[in-house]
Amino acid sequence: MKKFALTFAGQGSQSVGMMSGFESMPVVKATFDEASQLIGTDLWKMIVEGTVETLAQTINTQPIMLTAGVATFRAWCEVAANHRAGDTTHASMYAGHSLGEYTALVATGALSFTDAVLLVRFRAQAMQDAVPDGTGAIAAILGLEVDAIIALCSEAAAGEVLEAVNLNSPGQIVIAGHRAAVERGIALAKERGAKRALLLPMSVPSHCALMKPAAEKLREYLKNINIVAPARPVLQNADVAAFTDPALIKNALVEQLYRPVRWIETIQSMAEQGVTTVIECVPGKVLTGLNRRIEPALSCLAVSDVPSLTAAMEALSNE
Repeated sequence: MKKFALTFAGQGSQSVGMMSGFESMPVVKATFDEASQLIGTDLWKMIVEGTVETLAQTINTQPIMLTAGVATFRAWCEVAANHRAGDTTHASMYAGHSLGEYTALVATGALSFTDAVLLVRFRAQAMQDAVPDGTGAIAAILGLEVDAIIALCSEAAAGEVLEAVNLNSPGQIVIAGHRAAVERGIALAKERGAKRALLLPMSVPSHCALMKPAAEKLREYLKNINIVAPARPVLQNADVAAFTDPALIKNALVEQLYRPVRWIETIQSMAEQGVTTVIECVPGKVLTGLNRRIEPALSCLAVSDVPSLTAAMEALSNE
């Protein structure tokens, strides 16, 4: 069996009913129950009966996406334990997009699920507190390359914060900063030939300089969190590097809040290190689409329910 990687999505992949394809696996609901008890909020009810607007609130989205990723990974491990054709439990590499990085650290044993749930809830609140509602914004720009977007951000900032924050795939870059600056950036992107430029339904401008106050709060909180060396490499967003030193892992999590998510380089690095299959291990297909555009030669699969999980495992065994 060839080398494969597991990846975990962050904010933006949430949806009402997102875990319905796993209702036959008790471990999934049990994982949500565990997280809900920790934060005193019924996360399962929220994804089953909630609204799109409720799920999009950062304070809800972050624990939901972490829990969904861990629940899917636990389902993966449970199926793999009964799968006889090769070792499909442990990927060669792991990575998570933004918040998904925390899920990757849980999956590799670097961070306990209990600590992670409380940590991302704290992170979400710190991010929300850093920028008053309506002050910041985040937008996707399609059809322009990275250098062009960095240049237009510099031009449209006009003394405010405006940065390229998610380097998602060739031709798909996310910008964030002060709302007025983001709106100027959208207008300028359209003038310069962007296929699309639109605001995203997220309540905070992640990964830009406006998040530095939240990052400092996170740094203090992390001092009391136990992190150990991951069992397998986790490529972290800010540096596209896999750290084993807990201090460096914590620092990467802090810097991730105000530095870009370098997803293009992450997938390229996986391919360079011999990974042939990248699996998105959380309901949704956002990362899978990005990964295919970044490295067309990779086999890119998405796990969104039990049948797709089983199919991914069979595909690995047949390589």
